[in-house]
Amino acid sequence: MNFEHTEDRRMLADTLNRCIAEQYPIEQRNHTAYGAEGHSAQLYAQLAELGVIGALFPEDAGGFGGRGFDISVVFECLGRGLVAEPLLGALVVGQALIAGGNATQRELLEALIAGSAVAALAHDEPGSHYELQRVATRAERDGQDWLLSGAKAVVAFGTQADWLLVSARTAGETFDAAGISLFLVPGKSAGIEARSYPLVDGGHAAELHLQQVRVGPDALLGPVGEGLALLERISGYALLALAAESVGAMDVAKDQTLEYLRTRKQFGVAIGSFQALQHRMADLLLEVEQARSSVINAAAAIDDEDALTRQKALSAAKVTVGRIGALVAEDSIQLHGGIGMTWELPLAHYAKRLVMIDHQFGDEDHHLQRFIALSQAA
Repeated sequence: MNFEHTEDRRMLADTLNRCIAEQYPIEQRNHTAYGAEGHSAQLYAQLAELGVIGALFPEDAGGFGGRGFDISVVFECLGRGLVAEPLLGALVVGQALIAGGNATQRELLEALIAGSAVAALAHDEPGSHYELQRVATRAERDGQDWLLSGAKAVVAFGTQADWLLVSARTAGETFDAAGISLFLVPGKSAGIEARSYPLVDGGHAAELHLQQVRVGPDALLGPVGEGLALLERISGYALLALAAESVGAMDVAKDQTLEYLRTRKQFGVAIGSFQALQHRMADLLLEVEQARSSVINAAAAIDDEDALTRQKALSAAKVTVGRIGALVAEDSIQLHGGIGMTWELPLAHYAKRLVMIDHQFGDEDHHLQRFIALSQAA
């Protein structure tokens, strides 16, 4: 099989990598990512102008890509630059609008692609452990409107989001698969209390408390009580994006470690000449290529009509990058010695991001169990 990207994707990657290198050096990145807002509205608009957000969506939705490899190319570049912008939220909410949105809701997609609006998925709740069907937030009818009450945890850019995609239960109990609905809620709606905080790897998240938040009937996304299938679909895009981002970060960590081994000297020779370190580095290079292969497999499967095949490939990729990402972070720091832990060295920030990616949309253990369950169901 030919795994080379098309010319358009190569051009997109070259343009995006060059833009990030010029406009987002590590010093600027850290100032922005660990700053008061956690991201740069100026950079976000610039990425949209370059067509980066549009590449995440198909042409009939206003974009010019939307295939699995388009998404993986974009997020691998973002991983290489440690870009802490709300692009994952745009991808997930945008795909939800494409799959289940009405004509009015789809107008938001234009704003997302243009970079003039920020969106976030508000699904995880306090005490949940990555289970998509665990939803305790309730949505009750009040005439034609809905009233939403509950709590959402670790909502990426939750206080900066213009729109929130909120999961709420319209029927059933907390762990029931049926009865989950999705609502598109303005981020500044009355009744939303938010506590924002910085994340250890950059960016911001928020804890949201919804108290009788009133939304109209047009806020409902898709059929009432059938939101779980849509959640599974859009979570798949997030898994692919995160896996590709992880591979991009691994590449940089690997390259920086190789450069250090070539230049750091002990006893008058480069430490890269020591056989024990060469063996460790060779093993690391093989692991990174395995992670890349898992992302290629996931990108090829994301559009597969067979849900079982698609979900297995995505969970396999998340398991792989979770394990290998932690390995790359640990080995790179160890091979650098004490300097590997310093704030001034870019590697430390790549290591933090690699570890934290594992905790988004299900960690290694969760997706290993999911992969086993899916394989047994086949």
